[in-house]
Amino acid sequence: MPNLEHPAYPAATLLHLESLVPCRESQVSMLLSIFGERQQFSFPSIFIYGHTSSGKTYVMQTLLNTLQLPHVFVNCVEYFTSRLLLEEILIQLQSYSETEQNSHVPCDTFNDFVRLFKQAVASRELEDQTLYIVLDRAEQLREMEVNILPGFLRLQELTDRNVTVVLLSEIVWELFRPSTGCFEPFTLYFPDYSIGHLQKILSQNYPPEYSADFYAAYINILLGVFYMVCRDLKELQHLAVLNFSKYCEPVVRGEANERDTRKLWKNIEPHLKKAMQTVYLREISSSQWERLQRDDGEPGQLKGLSAHTHMELPYYSKFLLIAAYLASYNPVRTDKRFFLKHHGKIRKTNFMKKHEKTSNHLLGPKPFPLDRLLAILYSIVDIRVAPTANIFSQITSLVTLQLLSMVGHNDQLDGPRYKCTVSLDFIRAIAR
Repeated sequence: MPNLEHPAYPAATLLHLESLVPCRESQVSMLLSIFGERQQFSFPSIFIYGHTSSGKTYVMQTLLNTLQLPHVFVNCVEYFTSRLLLEEILIQLQSYSETEQNSHVPCDTFNDFVRLFKQAVASRELEDQTLYIVLDRAEQLREMEVNILPGFLRLQELTDRNVTVVLLSEIVWELFRPSTGCFEPFTLYFPDYSIGHLQKILSQNYPPEYSADFYAAYINILLGVFYMVCRDLKELQHLAVLNFSKYCEPVVRGEANERDTRKLWKNIEPHLKKAMQTVYLREISSSQWERLQRDDGEPGQLKGLSAHTHMELPYYSKFLLIAAYLASYNPVRTDKRFFLKHHGKIRKTNFMKKHEKTSNHLLGPKPFPLDRLLAILYSIVDIRVAPTANIFSQITSLVTLQLLSMVGHNDQLDGPRYKCTVSLDFIRAIAR
């Protein structure tokens, strides 16, 4: 039994629409109820919000295109000023007019937009049905003139035309509401996809040369690894396409069949661990990633894929960061042994405190004072370094880049204390 039903649209069209928007049937059904029939006046403004990759933009585009409803779709990040935004709406409206108008009409104020909008929708086609203006990334409207957002919310009233404005945003309506008050839109929330929804959506894109069950098992493994750190549908789709060829290698070579899950998992596990460290990073192309996967290396070696390993730092900033790492992960009592050439005779002892038996890398970085950082810096740099303003400004820059973090308050009398926030792989990369 279909989930989408509406008397104004054919059942076959709604069934096709339902197949295009899996796991969003309740939201589409609500939107169909709000839209009503083509010639009916709909709600003046609708506010749709939800996290990134929750399907807001895709559902609206698919709904309007499948039902062939007249609409204008504008991204507020691309058209970041009020003039660009208003003129783009008018330009897209020209495609619905009976007489094509290619001439550019300037639109400086919202009053001009209302006047030009009435002229643009004067055609018979737009008068007989609702026109939808969809503003994607609508949070950018808060950076424009104060009358833009209230004007769009009341556009149906100001123009006396059958128009509905749909705002798509990642933040809640309470952060939009002006202090002077405005017309309240109808709000609709798009929740995040659950792991079951992601499994269903991703499993639909299986290659024709493999069975659906085989690809569903692969998606189940992929979500088991990445779901805790990434719930972005677009990123998961990218990861699924990127790593599927590696998952299929044992089947292609004839070493395993499609149901031999254990061998397939053992083959792809190290490569998924590598991909875990580059989630959301688009530093290399898909072909480069596949080339790196074909190269044999240590299982845990990332081979410099992380953006941090390629960060360019000034000469002394690199030594400051290395000195900060040594100060964060080495006890104070070892400084004399590590950084002095003539440290004298050191008595060997087996006595160690209980917490020192654990690796310092597991305990995390420890805070250290500025004097200790500079003392280690002077010992690891071959040439003599003067404590100039240049050195102190580079320490501040490292804090700004979040490679170091300042611990405590600025009003402390004993000087600032810092903590190193980068990993050992990062230090190895910049130390080369």
